[in-house]
Amino acid sequence: MSGHSKWSTIKRQKAVVDAKRGAAFTKLANVITVAAKEGGDPEMNPALKSAIEQAKEANMPKNNIERAIKKGTGELAGAEVEEIFYEGIGPGNSQFVVKCLTDNKNRSVATLRHIFTKYGGSLASVIWNFNLYGIIKFSLSELSRNKINLENLQLELIDKNIVDFKKSSEGIVILTVVKDLSEISKFLKNQGIHLDSSEVGYSAKEKQEVSDTEKEKLDKFLAELEDNEDVNNYYHNIENIL
Repeated sequence: MSGHSKWSTIKRQKAVVDAKRGAAFTKLANVITVAAKEGGDPEMNPALKSAIEQAKEANMPKNNIERAIKKGTGELAGAEVEEIFYEGIGPGNSQFVVKCLTDNKNRSVATLRHIFTKYGGSLASVIWNFNLYGIIKFSLSELSRNKINLENLQLELIDKNIVDFKKSSEGIVILTVVKDLSEISKFLKNQGIHLDSSEVGYSAKEKQEVSDTEKEKLDKFLAELEDNEDVNNYYHNIENIL
């Protein structure tokens, strides 16, 4: 019986891993599909090129990538994938703007409403506390790997008129004017820095701390958002997380 129990545990663990990989591939496919609407040639479409690179890094099968591109260009039939933003109040009265890429708006809003409600929040208007920026994120280890001095990098970026530069134990976040995002990203890549993300997104005007009693609930809430295959990204007003 113990062997059977061990095998059952292994199967359950594999099922969880496979499910997460499947959700990750769905997210990546949706990003590719939406980007491909602007053209199916990655050399002429930087957003598509970036999406394909992310998919390859995640070991997404080539067939999946090609199918997602064809779906975006209209060569392959299927439900249209749309970009939709939802707003809500999360644990500890935190504020969230959630970006979804979905082929079923009814499913997405129902799932998000359930997640927010489950952790004591609700869907609600919070966009008034957010501005749209170019947002670049990368790991602190990129600086040591490329032997880059943090202060010198900051000064160079200030000369390029970035909006903000934030450093924490989790990494570095740079805010730019939307039109400058591509130029700043290219500058960082030319320094040898691997970017975790470079996109247009939302940053909160006013930040807040979440109490220790709410942190466990917040961690579970964020995990559910990240595991949801419709959720492409989310933005928040919490001071102590990126």
